[in-house]
Amino acid sequence: MRGIITAALCAAVGGTVFAQQDPQFTQYMFDRLSVNPAVAGITGQLCATAMFRQQWTGFDGAPQTGLLNVSLPIKKISSGIGMSLFLDELGQQKSTLARFHYSFHRKVGSGTLGVGVSAGLVSHTLGRDWRTRDPIGQDNTIPVNGASDSGFDLGFGLYYTSPTFWIGLSSTHVAEAELQDVSIKTRRHYWVQAGYDWAIKGDKKYILQPSVLVKSDATSTQLDLNATFLYNNMVWLGVSFRTEDAIAPMIGYQFKPNDKSMLRLGYSYDVTTSELANYSSGSHEVMLNYCVLLVKPPDVQIYRNVRFL
Repeated sequence: MRGIITAALCAAVGGTVFAQQDPQFTQYMFDRLSVNPAVAGITGQLCATAMFRQQWTGFDGAPQTGLLNVSLPIKKISSGIGMSLFLDELGQQKSTLARFHYSFHRKVGSGTLGVGVSAGLVSHTLGRDWRTRDPIGQDNTIPVNGASDSGFDLGFGLYYTSPTFWIGLSSTHVAEAELQDVSIKTRRHYWVQAGYDWAIKGDKKYILQPSVLVKSDATSTQLDLNATFLYNNMVWLGVSFRTEDAIAPMIGYQFKPNDKSMLRLGYSYDVTTSELANYSSGSHEVMLNYCVLLVKPPDVQIYRNVRFL
């Protein structure tokens, strides 16, 4: 199967690559920060999220993606900061993306509006092992000695969250960095994501959480739809549908070690619905999230009386 992956890369290297380049995650509802800087710190919690995705199981050189998000609020200036780190590998191509986020928060109605900006660095590396049975492997445009390049990355976003509803609008790769040494140009992406928590018959023990993610590079658009059922604020079951790609069941567990923190663990499995289903047995994804509410220590006043020293 390596020949299929490698041939696809080789066909692209001959000219500048224009494609949807941001990695995708089925459990996108737990990864709102990496594509929208306005999310940083908006919940008032210190949060860390790690995700790993093994895509198209069965291919040698199939995509593998790791993500780490960290964010926290800065309440004194009604703001939040955060960081996202992507590590993505596809065949002979390895990509690294680091983003630093800033968000300004303002109370609006029953919720909070965030306005954010991100800045960082995107890097792509092409390896040296281009061996393949296909004649295309002998193409003189292929960098047989490997190549790498990096460029500036910029993003903007708006995000609104209330006790039962959230929605975000954002754009990534605004600068459209051109990495000439690897013949890749980052294409500007546009993201819309939203979700709602519906307590069935008003009982918070049974919550249905529908959500949607729309992503586009103004040439192609992909839609993710999800419905998740959360029981007793502890266990969830859900299913996602991604247009022209996959149907993905998911399962997860969350618990509160104390009143101020929450730990979540989730797993999803993509059942491929495209033509790749003939070659791949699907995609696996694992998510780990931990959040803790940051509470300012009480300002203790000490009074001393000269009569009682």
